[in-house]
Amino acid sequence: MTKTYWLQLAERAIKTAAQSLAAILVATSFDWFTADWQAIAGTVATATALSVLTSIGSLKLGPADTPSVVE
Repeated sequence: MTKTYWLQLAERAIKTAAQSLAAILVATSFDWFTADWQAIAGTVATATALSVLTSIGSLKLGPADTPSVVE
């Protein structure tokens, strides 16, 4: 695993975190004052961890130096 691999993995994880947070905020009738921030953080953390694990799991499946499984 190279620096490029880890940078791409981090980029994917950050994007997943942002996307899952956006989905929670849009899909619910979100109220900033009564939101369950602990549950939101847990959901975002779980999605981010799954992104990282998916990238690591695809290490030997795709091109070298990338967490992608497609060329």
